[in-house]
Amino acid sequence: MPLCVCTSAFGLSSAERDSISQQFELDEVVVNSQKSSATRTTSYQTLKGAQLEGLSTHSVADALRHFSGVQIKDFGGVGGIKTIDVRSMGTNHLGVFYDGIEIGNAQNGTVDLGKFSMDNIDELTLYNGPTNTIFQPAKDFASASTLFIRTRRPRFKDGQNYHITATMKAGTFGLANPALLYEQRLTDNLHLSLNAEYNYATGRYHFTKKQGNIDTTGIRQNGDIQAVRAEAGLFGYLPDGNWHVKGYFYQSERGIPRAIIRNVWTTDQRQWDRNAFVQGNWTQSWSLNTIRKVALQVNAKYSNDYMRYLNPDTTSVYIDNAYWQQEVYVSVANQWTLFPWWDLDISADYIWNDLKTSITQWTRPQRHTGLVAVAMAFHYRWIQAQVSCLGTFVQDKDEKVESQKVAKVPTPAISLSYQPILKELFYLRGFYKQMYRMPTFNELYYTDGVPSHLQPEQTTQYDGGIEYTKEVKVESRKSKVESATNLLTINVHAKADGYFNQVKNKIIAVPKGNTQYRWQTMNLGYVEIRGVDVNAGIDLTIPLSSSPTHPLTISANGTYTYQKAQDYTDSTDPLTYGGQIAYIPWHSSSVMTSVSWNGLSLQYVFNYVGTRYSASANTLANQVPAWHTHDLAVKYNIQHFHISLEINNLANQQYEIIRNYPMPGLNGKVVIRYSL
Repeated sequence: MPLCVCTSAFGLSSAERDSISQQFELDEVVVNSQKSSATRTTSYQTLKGAQLEGLSTHSVADALRHFSGVQIKDFGGVGGIKTIDVRSMGTNHLGVFYDGIEIGNAQNGTVDLGKFSMDNIDELTLYNGPTNTIFQPAKDFASASTLFIRTRRPRFKDGQNYHITATMKAGTFGLANPALLYEQRLTDNLHLSLNAEYNYATGRYHFTKKQGNIDTTGIRQNGDIQAVRAEAGLFGYLPDGNWHVKGYFYQSERGIPRAIIRNVWTTDQRQWDRNAFVQGNWTQSWSLNTIRKVALQVNAKYSNDYMRYLNPDTTSVYIDNAYWQQEVYVSVANQWTLFPWWDLDISADYIWNDLKTSITQWTRPQRHTGLVAVAMAFHYRWIQAQVSCLGTFVQDKDEKVESQKVAKVPTPAISLSYQPILKELFYLRGFYKQMYRMPTFNELYYTDGVPSHLQPEQTTQYDGGIEYTKEVKVESRKSKVESATNLLTINVHAKADGYFNQVKNKIIAVPKGNTQYRWQTMNLGYVEIRGVDVNAGIDLTIPLSSSPTHPLTISANGTYTYQKAQDYTDSTDPLTYGGQIAYIPWHSSSVMTSVSWNGLSLQYVFNYVGTRYSASANTLANQVPAWHTHDLAVKYNIQHFHISLEINNLANQQYEIIRNYPMPGLNGKVVIRYSL
């Protein structure tokens, strides 16, 4: 019987609890697997280990294309801004957590996932609703969907005290991406990790675009990027606990490519970013007796961000604005195991945000946010359930107007799973969750020049799903040596979820007056989303008599998403009322297959996104065509070296994710990695 993660994961961070290792009970010939894992009350998707390493991706956003229910917003090229929309809830409803602590952005509420390289990532986990654990900060309860990015922790072989990995990536569009990782065992219980990389690309690629009677063929301009990332981490291990401290620094300069309209696409817009933070985590547990346990988790973070945007085009509006943003975050979570079947958690967070701009006539807002979450987990034989309630308290202070106090009502969530057959990993599950999104500083203060009085967006999520996993191990009758490598292993997994989401008081922005520079925000929107997510796959490990220590492994995984996301904002507008909202396709899917043997692997990936519209008016003029891509990668590991050749968009398809922003055609890169 699966155990609740709340009782089996004391001493682990929130990201680690999502990847508790599997355990198998073996018979003599045929083996059925049973594992201890997180509760199955909510569907989640994970990429980790060899599967994550095998992807032909450059950033976290590229890897997330392979998750169902996810739509990427990509403005093209290596340096283009990349965000994701999960189940059509909107980018601002996604919480992004880096090593268990959220990446905040009070200015616009979004995180550019193109900034995060895959060079130092160990695992990506996406939850489409409540997470499968209650032992977490209150902030983890405060998003409609959550993405956990877990970076690599130091790992050492027996007798090894240090580890070095040097990587060089080079490819089309002038890509040059060297990286260096150094890990040191200071003591048995204290490890050090240092990681740095440099990323450069011209972003120049050929494109072909047809608009009416105009055919445009050219080279993408102003898509270059130069970026430096550096991280340092210290990891300590205690009896029944652990701690870590991490420092992060990122700095970039990039061009912002222009939409291609009427055969014009040149621009000189530039953006400079600097992001730095220091964060720490301490987790400890105590056993009061054989039944009752207590666990404590403390998180803290300070971040300092800078962004400058330059538009030197004086024919429209000359803009040269800079923004400085600070955040202080403190969290304490306590969990009690009252009975073997009942866990209780109380978490409290405090967040302070400050935003300053170079625009002298605009305000400097500050925000104080308090979050308190109470959650319980129940697990008895075939029933598992989680119940939580989050209270959010916000106070905005502004130096030019009176203080604005915003108090939100509690937002509850409940998730439940039922395992009809205890000997089978077969689950029926569902959840209900309410959530609020506070308006960002841009939406409240940096639109019309004076503070607005927007109400929070209100979301309600309903989900019902089914999940099944089956693993069978068959001993090879021809084997003369008994070992795990002589077992034919077949693992089949499948899950499907149907969901219904509502977004009320949706915040929209409209131009004010005759200029596109000044905008007015308001609460008008109401959206209903109905959808189905399907994930299925099979993994085979085939023993070979000619190579008993190197079995052949084959895997195939597929996803499919159907979404009907309708805009019910204005019943008087027949063009938009009931229309599919912008950039949400009805159908999307992906297939990922790989074959590996003795250090050599071949991977093929197919992505498909159906027809979309660039606005809620579903007219032919707003239609964005469907697109699909084929990617191929060949990789070889030999002793200390890893060599790979990756080719993307094999068919050289000309396509757009965002209207009038063409994506690259045929492209590729070579990766050489040396580890010691």
